[in-house]
Amino acid sequence: MKIVVCPGSFDPLTNGHVDIITRASQIFDKVIVAVLHNPNKKPLFTMEEREEMIRVALADLKNVEVDAFSGLLVDYARQRGACAIVRGLRAVSDFEFELMQASVNRKLAPELETVYMMTSNDFSFLSSSVVKEVAAFRGDVSCMVPEIVAAKLSEKFRL
Repeated sequence: MKIVVCPGSFDPLTNGHVDIITRASQIFDKVIVAVLHNPNKKPLFTMEEREEMIRVALADLKNVEVDAFSGLLVDYARQRGACAIVRGLRAVSDFEFELMQASVNRKLAPELETVYMMTSNDFSFLSSSVVKEVAAFRGDVSCMVPEIVAAKLSEKFRL
């Protein structure tokens, strides 16, 4: 069974994330969406809220599991029996950071591959930061995020 980990903070989940996860689920036997707890960041949503939104948004993808982790991604991926890490690329600006991350991961866990998927053109401009900024200024994010996320953003910002 080919298991892959799709890591991220997902604060919040965007349609770009959904695009990558959906496409990965069509290629691999199991996709674990791994929500990272990063103590250096102050997220808008709690870990539990992020996990719930992802589960609801991806409920129709039967080979997708949602989990949370902290620590090194390669340790988590090994623990879950993954053969690869799946990451999305939006633009050239993502590449430099992703190359560095993949190189470090390769050094720490040479048996793990990193697989990059280009985000669909419809979502190449999206980031969680952009979504939060638009929502904070009471903009319509319904075309940027799953319905559950739009509702939760509305609650957070009282739109």
